[in-house]
Amino acid sequence: MLASPGAAVAQLPCGPFAVHQFASDAIPRIDGDTSDWARVGPDATIGVNRLAADDGSGRKPDPASISGSVKVGWVKGLNRLYFLYEVSDDYWDFGHSGLRNDIFELVVDGDASGGPLIARFHPELGKGLSDSDAWFRFQNIHAQNYHIFTPPGSKDQAMAWGPQASWIKQLPWSNFAFTHRLKPGGRGKLVMEFWITPFDHADPDGPEKSIETNLVEGSSLGMAWALIDRDGADGKANAFWNLSPRHTMYGQASDLCAFRLMPLQASPLKVQWSYTITDRVTRTVAFRDDTAGAVVSRRWTFGDGTESREAAPVHSYAAPGKFVVALEVDGPAGKSRLEKVWDVSFTGDPPK
Repeated sequence: MLASPGAAVAQLPCGPFAVHQFASDAIPRIDGDTSDWARVGPDATIGVNRLAADDGSGRKPDPASISGSVKVGWVKGLNRLYFLYEVSDDYWDFGHSGLRNDIFELVVDGDASGGPLIARFHPELGKGLSDSDAWFRFQNIHAQNYHIFTPPGSKDQAMAWGPQASWIKQLPWSNFAFTHRLKPGGRGKLVMEFWITPFDHADPDGPEKSIETNLVEGSSLGMAWALIDRDGADGKANAFWNLSPRHTMYGQASDLCAFRLMPLQASPLKVQWSYTITDRVTRTVAFRDDTAGAVVSRRWTFGDGTESREAAPVHSYAAPGKFVVALEVDGPAGKSRLEKVWDVSFTGDPPK
């Protein structure tokens, strides 16, 4: 074993950065529509200006040439990492064969175990380990490298740099969407929305032999990306803009950055309430405020002209009927109202 799982994240050369947690009712749709990401704050947004050339110069991207940001998210209970990549570039290079492309290169080490992840860095290569064995028994297995083509044009959306390529970059293990009006060699904005599944063990023989990274709130992982930006007809890369200060992040997981899976942010107050009919003869109903979060004041309207300010009022209706009951609450996180139509009822449908 080349690296011990759970190696100290503090030893990674950059970070920690935040991974925004999406609520289960607000999971981003992979459709290129950025509105799903409106609640992601600056702590989980990394601008292109945070990247630098890793040639030792420390040179920063020229915003007149390339600018934008990457947002990162996760959902509790789903072992997926979500990304929104929005970048404006003065020269988009795509449409050629092979690796000739503008590329978003992403490397993820789900359990932050560190160590090399590609064959050329295997410590036993050339010492009895063949190139073939290093590829099939090592590359992309404990951490994964994706070369995502931006945009892909006529290519598959990504090169998964390992023998898992036949399955790892396809549903149900990943999903990609692009929105743009770009032409090869032109300028403009690209929106790329995608998710991938990180693996502690991505087996070349398929997902049934693989082990997903179990994403847990508060835990950390190793991750970094680089923008390979080609700015001319000769196809040469203008720069390898890197989040990590170490160029070999593409094949050395110990050169990645630390990212922390954040808890849910405080949400606006959302009222909930329930009821139980305790006596059908006297038409008595026990109501209960089930709102999660701090409530400073509340107002019940029972639909018969009466009201209450209690958290759990008991109310008796003088006559049968079908009632519209509402609860309005107020608290530090805002106001909220929920109305239920004819749930509380002591009679059948009214005559036509």
